[in-house]
Amino acid sequence: MVSLSNGVLAALNFVSLLVSVALIGAGAYVLAQPATECQRMVRVPAMALGAGLLLLSVMAIAGACCRTTPLLWAYVVAMFLIITGMFVATAFAFAVTNRGAAAAVSAAGYGGYRVGDYSDWLQDRVREYDTWRRIQSCIADAGVCRGGEGGGWWVAGVQDGINAGELYQRYLPLVQSGCCKPPAYCGFERVNATSWAASGGSTAADAVDCRAWSNDPGVLCFRCEACKSAVVGSAIHHWKAVAVLNVVVLVLLSISYSLGCCAIRNNHNRRYYY
Repeated sequence: MVSLSNGVLAALNFVSLLVSVALIGAGAYVLAQPATECQRMVRVPAMALGAGLLLLSVMAIAGACCRTTPLLWAYVVAMFLIITGMFVATAFAFAVTNRGAAAAVSAAGYGGYRVGDYSDWLQDRVREYDTWRRIQSCIADAGVCRGGEGGGWWVAGVQDGINAGELYQRYLPLVQSGCCKPPAYCGFERVNATSWAASGGSTAADAVDCRAWSNDPGVLCFRCEACKSAVVGSAIHHWKAVAVLNVVVLVLLSISYSLGCCAIRNNHNRRYYY
């Protein structure tokens, strides 16, 4: 008869087995479809994660139900390495995101972003040409700055009948605010839904981000420091949410690790008893 710890371990890993199959299936589906830059970045890690989870699940189920102790030993060693790696990765994520987020310019919406407000590691990542090229491609593929009728580059609901001052007063998602319009301090005037022009009285129009702005829908402010900082700020927000999920996953992994150790002891005691 299978002991309680062996049964619970097998049940938990049966659930993880189903999850792994879903991950592999999702990765295979994306692999078979015309892929954007972002999808190409995601599909291989998803399939690799699914394959690893599948292997671990099969090892745990076989070891728990068939009382195959070598498989259980391999499982608990792998789980120990995974738990250690996740703990280090979570601590690293907290360390590099510890610096505060970029502040909003008073009465001008979000526009005061500075990449230097963040950790050196994050600054290095967004300033790497290849890394930023991929991020920029993902922003374009996701249509972050595209929406509304007529193919305008701004999001639906804000491109008609609104001047620059009103637009800067509105709350906008971080990436849209930093990447889809010129920084507020440039003093650009909104000509129409798809273009901006430098104001004759602006004293900041020669600043780096102001010169980087383009009315080309494929460029906009993607080359701006404001865009890079907005991307980093958005990433930090999501990383903190992932960190909470990591804590939950670490608890579940620790439970599975403990159950694996108990299953090994049960197998040993069973052989000794008989």
